[in-house]
Amino acid sequence: MGDRSENDGPLAPAAYGSFAERYDAIAPTKPHNALYERPATLALLGDVRGLNVLDAGCGSGILSEILARAGAKVTGFDVTPEMIALARRRCAGLAVELHAGDLSRPLDWIADDSLDRVVSSLAFDYVERLEPAFRELHRVARPGAVFVFSMGHPMRDWQDPRSRGGKTYFETNRWGMHWGGFGEPKPYVESYRRPLGDILNGLADAGWLVEKFVEPLPVPEMAEADPEHFEELSVSPAFLCIRARKQ
Repeated sequence: MGDRSENDGPLAPAAYGSFAERYDAIAPTKPHNALYERPATLALLGDVRGLNVLDAGCGSGILSEILARAGAKVTGFDVTPEMIALARRRCAGLAVELHAGDLSRPLDWIADDSLDRVVSSLAFDYVERLEPAFRELHRVARPGAVFVFSMGHPMRDWQDPRSRGGKTYFETNRWGMHWGGFGEPKPYVESYRRPLGDILNGLADAGWLVEKFVEPLPVPEMAEADPEHFEELSVSPAFLCIRARKQ
């Protein structure tokens, strides 16, 4: 646990590769995902029937499967090889095309102006510099396309001394902790905490127009499934969800 200033490669493979199978088994129904973040993200994305959708940082394909079953043609990518293998298994037989790809690097295999929707669920927390990633997703989206993503809420992260580290709110902070909820041994996961202005200004500088900013509430079913976290999330958000449009 703590902050680091050096950048020695993508954070996600080291973290998720170590517990990919456990993540894939638990995340579809884990309350923070299934009853909190995912409903808010899907509500912002809307009807995807007949649309070309990019699932950026698709993980084990949980969202890709949902979108394909809703009638979308999905292209997904992730930086963690174990996750791509699981996504291929989960999405077998569906209209889902999967690739190895890194949000911090050019997506050279995707054509300009080719996608109707771009979605990214809790992936940008592992990307140090947001604006280049937002700009690359802007390139591959067609004019009028919608971009929906979720990530850790900056104020929630700032209030926690584990993620705040020794830096000010205004600095990007690389930090890590052992995650509960995914079995033993508890996986050690590093990510970035950053100010809200870096997220919103990164979007604007990349050419996106923000349409909706959501600090989600847990769905009512979470009160029974996980009463402790339902109470906590009903008072203070853990994530944020944003919908933006390519003008």
